[in-house]
Amino acid sequence: MINNIYCIGRNYAEHAQELGNRVEDDPVVFSKPNSSLITGSIIHLPTFSQDVHYETELVVRISAPAFKIDVDRAEDHYDAIAVGLDLTARDLQSDLKNRRLPWLLAKGFKDSCYVSEFYPKETLLQPIHFALSINGSNVQAGNSEEMVFSIPQIIAFISQYIALEPGDIIFTGTPKGVGKLEVGDQLTLSLEGTNLAELQVE
Repeated sequence: MINNIYCIGRNYAEHAQELGNRVEDDPVVFSKPNSSLITGSIIHLPTFSQDVHYETELVVRISAPAFKIDVDRAEDHYDAIAVGLDLTARDLQSDLKNRRLPWLLAKGFKDSCYVSEFYPKETLLQPIHFALSINGSNVQAGNSEEMVFSIPQIIAFISQYIALEPGDIIFTGTPKGVGKLEVGDQLTLSLEGTNLAELQVE
């Protein structure tokens, strides 16, 4: 069962550049409510946005309580990895950012979060590769080696402020190639070349 949902922004340098953002000295952390989770295979686009973007990410699952831990202990606090979608109402997010307001409404809407089946981390080769195709065309691909902040660094950093608990999940950032979703799009998420999920946009 998924507990809290945390997300990391600007964790791939080329993605930060494509949106005109700078890479920060520390991870950019935000969250999504559990009500944002997609429970089936249909993505319902919100009516308040005309520019919902897909962001494909590796997702880690916390397996042991973590509070104020060091980086070298972080490996002991997560046990599995999935691939997920962090959907963003980009037009609303841009407006909120321009007004220096929080992004929650642009990130936490219903059906803005998808997580595939989790795989034990020891079964995955390093670096971990993941990808998204839409309507049969590859649109995003990345691997864990390209992250600005590694998974252990992310877990240790968040734990300095927030007490992570088993069942919490962390979206670790998206590579370059984000783009707009359209009604009728067919999405395929893959991890290490294996298709894990087929989703449709309505």
